[in-house]
Amino acid sequence: MNFYFFKPQRIGEICGILFLVVVIAAGYYSSASAEFVKVVDGDSLEIGQRRIRLKGIDAPEYKQYCYDFQKQKYDCGRESQLYLKNLLKQANYKVSCNTHQKDRYGRELSVCFANGKNLNLAMIEAGWAVTYRTENKKYTTAEKTAQREKNGVWQGKFMRPEYYRRLHRRKNR
Repeated sequence: MNFYFFKPQRIGEICGILFLVVVIAAGYYSSASAEFVKVVDGDSLEIGQRRIRLKGIDAPEYKQYCYDFQKQKYDCGRESQLYLKNLLKQANYKVSCNTHQKDRYGRELSVCFANGKNLNLAMIEAGWAVTYRTENKKYTTAEKTAQREKNGVWQGKFMRPEYYRRLHRRKNR
């Protein structure tokens, strides 16, 4: 009489099936959580309860204005946010982020990817973000190229977002 529920010879098959179920479930979970991606501005995302700041870049603040090549004022903060939204939309809002640390506000400082594209780098290349506290050569090279090609904010005049925040903090005191 055999009292084994699983025959010892079939343990390998059962483990393989369980592994496959776990892999499929993990893939479903990550894509399901990505459906709740919110673009806060050109360098910040919310994925579920996670607050993420794109590491090494700084995008215009949501209410920040810039001037184009014709010296016309435009809403560069919203343009930057819209560009990031469009990158995510092209990837069906499937995002993965590699977190490096947290900032002083508790946000995850991350490099994020959509369809294999580095979103941090893509924002700099398009000129909708500038480098921020980074030594990353890809980022600094991309910024120089965006500036030379007059992409995004580089098409005219703008205040670096870091200085814009400082100025508005002082005004609001």
